[in-house]
Parts: sequence; C-alpha cells; structure tokens
Amino acid sequence: MATGRTHRPATRSRGIPEATVARLPLYLRALTALSERSVPTVSSEELAAAAGVNSAKLRKDFSYLGSYGTRGVGYDVEYLVYQISRELGLTQDWPVVIVGIGNLGAALAGYGGFASRGFRVAALIDADPAMTGRPVAGIPVQHSDELEKIIEEDGVSIGVIATPAGVAQQVCDRLVAAGVTSILNFAPTVLSVPDGVDVRKVDLSIELQILAFHEQRKAGEESNAETGTDPGAEAEAAAPAAPPAPRGATGTGRKGPDGDVPAVMPA
Repeated sequence: MATGRTHRPATRSRGIPEATVARLPLYLRALTALSERSVPTVSSEELAAAAGVNSAKLRKDFSYLGSYGTRGVGYDVEYLVYQISRELGLTQDWPVVIVGIGNLGAALAGYGGFASRGFRVAALIDADPAMTGRPVAGIPVQHSDELEKIIEEDGVSIGVIATPAGVAQQVCDRLVAAGVTSILNFAPTVLSVPDGVDVRKVDLSIELQILAFHEQRKAGEESNAETGTDPGAEAEAAAPAAPPAPRGATGTGRKGPDGDVPAVMPA
C-alpha cells in the first residue's frame, strides 16, 4: 500500500476549487451512510439535503470530478464513494503522528474514524517523560526526542498538534523541518509555516463563541418580539445627531456614508 510521503492527492493539479474540496468530505460522509444502508443510487436533491448544501452546488462540484449522474436515475452511490475517496487521497495509507497526548490528544488517538477513512496513527508523541511507554488507545506514547526519527522511518506527511499554545509553534517547526507538509492544529494559536505546508485549524472555543453570539442574538430577537420593540428603530433614535458643518466650509460635494461631505474643508 502506498504511503503518504510519496503520493499527494490530485485535487490541486486537476484544478478543483478549494471550496469544492472542503465539501467533498461532506458528500463522502452522506454517501457512506447510504452505502451502509445498501442504497444503490441517490438523486442530487437527496444527496444535497443529506450533505447540507443546495443541489445546484452539488452538481457543479461533481462536474469537477467528471461525474454527472444519469437523468431519472441519479448517482451510483458506490462509484461516487470510490471517486471522492480517490480524489481525497483516501484510497492510500496516510500515516499520522499526534503530538501532545493530554486529554484532547488521547481522545484523538482513540478516534475510530481515522482507520476507516484511510488514516493510520503511526505514533503518539509527548514531551512528558512520565508519559513515555504508556499505552493510549493501544499505542505506546513515545518521547518528543524521537519525533524526527519517527517521521522519517514511518514516512509521515501529516502531523496533528494537540499541545498547549505556548509550544505549538516549536512543535510545528520541528514537524516541518522533518518533512511534514500537512498539519492539523488543535492548539489555540495561529501557526506560521512556509509555502507548501498546509495547515487546518480546529479551535473549539472559537466555535463555541460563535454559537454564543447566535444564542444571544436569538434571545434578543425573542425579547423584542415579546415587547413589540424594533431594535433597528431604537438604534436609529439613540444615534447622536450629526455635528454642524465646520465654520468656513462652503457647499456640499459628494455623498458620504454619513451624509454630505463638504467640498471645501477649513485649513
């Protein structure tokens, strides 16, 4: 079986847009569920609804794969699973190293979805000597001193960082220097990487903050609906009046976002 270091996905060379690439895993997840239920074919509307996109966008995405379906029949589920898996590089073995085996790193190590989707956890790495040799999800943790050796021997091209933010950049630099070209970052910090290295960031706290924003807005809308108030009108009424035109300004020129802009401003 091929390893990740010598084979890269063909998506970029084929000119598939990044937005389409980002949606392919959604389609694959929906198709895999259909396959497990032995559903032979699926319409674009049904698959789009399962993936959470509109059908026109789905058909456009699939056109980049050269898959157009059959009118009146739809798409062959098994063939699409293979086609998308091939485009994502999931028909080959991708060894992954996880650095930082705290609570999050240990949870990632035990995630069963890696193996079923073409990823093999090649090693678990931690800087704490007390962790060395301790099995996590059946894999013994190795000390961070072994990182470069492990990457070279296992042909690792994908690294997962689950360390505290303060050491994430240092870990990232070591991964890149050792030959890792794709990084999944769970540390709450922005990583700096050279050209040719891809970074995907997963920040759970940011996602929760976004949800909090929406919850707050919904609560405000419900409160306004109960009282019959219009927040837009209240904001407009509460806005301060525009200041008078400066002395010496003559005429009005163009319209600005806040009204007329004087054509001549005082010195």
